[in-house]
Amino acid sequence: MMKTQDKQVIHFALCLNNEGYKASLEVGKLYRIITDEQAAAHGLIRIVDESGEDYAFSANRFYPVPLPENVEEALLTSS
Repeated sequence: MMKTQDKQVIHFALCLNNEGYKASLEVGKLYRIITDEQAAAHGLIRIVDESGEDYAFSANRFYPVPLPENVEEALLTSS
C-alpha cells in the first residue's frame, strides 16, 4: 500500500532579482506569497512587497521556499 502525502502549500519565496523594482523588492529577502491561480497560469507570482500590498511579479524573480509549519506560523503572525 502506498502512502499519499499532502501537497504542501508554500507561503514564502526568496527574491532572486529585483531589477526594475528596487524600491519594492530586496534580493535575498523572504516574501509572503498570496495564492493566485490566475496569475500562476501566466507565469506570475503574487507577492506582498515592501509597500505591504500584494502585486504580481514574474515567478522567475523568486524561489519558493518550503518552511516548517512553526516557522511559517511565526512569520505569518509577526507584522
